[in-house]
Amino acid sequence: MTHPTERETRVQLAGLYRVFARLGWDELIYNHISARVPGTDHFLINEYGLHYSEITASNLVKIDLDGNVVDDRDAAVNPAGFVIHSAIHAARADAHWVAHTHTTAGSAVACLADGLRGDNFYSCVVSHRIAYHDFEGITVRPDEKPRLVEHLGDSDFLILRNHGLLTCGKDAATCFANHWILQRACEIQVATDAAGGEVIPITADARGASAAAVDAMMQFQGYGALEFAAMLRRERRLDSSFED
Repeated sequence: MTHPTERETRVQLAGLYRVFARLGWDELIYNHISARVPGTDHFLINEYGLHYSEITASNLVKIDLDGNVVDDRDAAVNPAGFVIHSAIHAARADAHWVAHTHTTAGSAVACLADGLRGDNFYSCVVSHRIAYHDFEGITVRPDEKPRLVEHLGDSDFLILRNHGLLTCGKDAATCFANHWILQRACEIQVATDAAGGEVIPITADARGASAAAVDAMMQFQGYGALEFAAMLRRERRLDSSFED
């Protein structure tokens, strides 16, 4: 497999920020998506103070696992972003991309004692994959890192209780596809509960067959590639400045 260059990674990451903004997954100037710089222990993350719609390939900040800015820029990084993302990048060699959001639906499900149920089209295929991390306050304390990593384990789906959603991926497409599935699962659960009717259960056989089919799909080299490429094409038609 050919590894992307830093420039390609920057363009994909900036594009992913724009896609998240277009989908309404942004939160003022907060939350983060990070990507490992290929072949290094450095990773790229958004500059503190910029909205997702302002992120470009050139204004992404490159930092090391200790939070030091390593490119020639006078830029700040949100401490909460550093704590969460540096912990995962340091512990998981396969987690090249990490996305964290505070969407309404995701945060709402994160506040439920039972978390995400496996009773809708999207949740039934990932509920067995989801890890949970208990809320310890705003994630700015380095001593939380070991517990965060322990709770995540080898999963690519993490619900931060009372907080929000987090997904990992080996590349931009995988991270996007994982976040899409988790976010949609939460949206449908919240909408279903708001409807107030009796929820139709999904049988164990149907849930298992669905999960197995998606598990197989996730092993495919091109998982998420078509979807992410389509979203990037839309961004380029609407505003290609993310490539600057």
